[in-house]
Amino acid sequence: MNKDAKIYIAGHKGMVGSAIWRTLSVKGYTNLIGSSSKELDLRNQNDVSSFFAEHKPEVVIDAAAKVGGILANNNYPYQFIMENMQIQNNLINTALQGGVEKFIFLGSSCIYPKMATQPLKEEYLLTGPLEPTNEWYAIAKIAGVKACEAIRKQFNKDYVSLMPTNLYGTHDNFDLTSSHVLPAMMRKFHEAKENNHAPVSLWGSGTPMREFLFVDDMAEAVVFALENKLPEYLYNIGTGEDLTIKHLAETIQRIVGHKGEIIWDASKPDGTPRKLMDISKMHALGWKYQVVLEEGIRKTYNWFSENEGKYKEIKL
Repeated sequence: MNKDAKIYIAGHKGMVGSAIWRTLSVKGYTNLIGSSSKELDLRNQNDVSSFFAEHKPEVVIDAAAKVGGILANNNYPYQFIMENMQIQNNLINTALQGGVEKFIFLGSSCIYPKMATQPLKEEYLLTGPLEPTNEWYAIAKIAGVKACEAIRKQFNKDYVSLMPTNLYGTHDNFDLTSSHVLPAMMRKFHEAKENNHAPVSLWGSGTPMREFLFVDDMAEAVVFALENKLPEYLYNIGTGEDLTIKHLAETIQRIVGHKGEIIWDASKPDGTPRKLMDISKMHALGWKYQVVLEEGIRKTYNWFSENEGKYKEIKL
């Protein structure tokens, strides 16, 4: 990949997109383009077509999506399926029509069946029912994966899908109404610490197993896919290691410095019992994660502490 290739990163202001932008910049890529959601509404087909016609990207990395945790998925199912399909359909189809030869589509491990055998292999896609609490987002992402696969099959273009495990890191979303489990826990423990180490209530039983990948490692996987022509259409991206939500909570609590009680609210849903990724295909090609969980949580908490002011107006 030429370092001056025009690379469009959709969603470059988000946690994943900004990490990809930083990583590519450090590696010497000099022709990166992006547009904020205020400047370009990716749900609008005409706007996306006009943007492509003006900028003529050679590569597209789709890190744009409407995302959120269990609460957001439960409360806004229509927006999660429709807006994500609008965003990805506009990007994928406009890229194809514009002659873009390389497209990297980012999804999530939630595309796999709820009760699939662990660890999750790429071939388990569409072999069983999804987790009900995030099926709307998952179905949209599955449609994107299959669209890219169809383009590979029909037009022989290098359109590939990367499915990361649970991501976290700097520039994450710490809004308690829409964030994922790790940043939500981090903020709860931080604010409880500041409130004389008040008790912290967490959803579920704490028993589900989850895998977490630091966002900079995800960015490195994207660069790997950018610089290599991967032989298959779908790859899992993760660490291949997981832990219980209870262990995660205790780790975050220790790093944050909260000394209070943790109360588990078993009346709230747990979600999928386990979601561990089989990452053997990417390992075989030469990519592997670098940042261990505790190091990544410390980096994330340091960033959150430095940027805490922007979250103060969002109440618990």
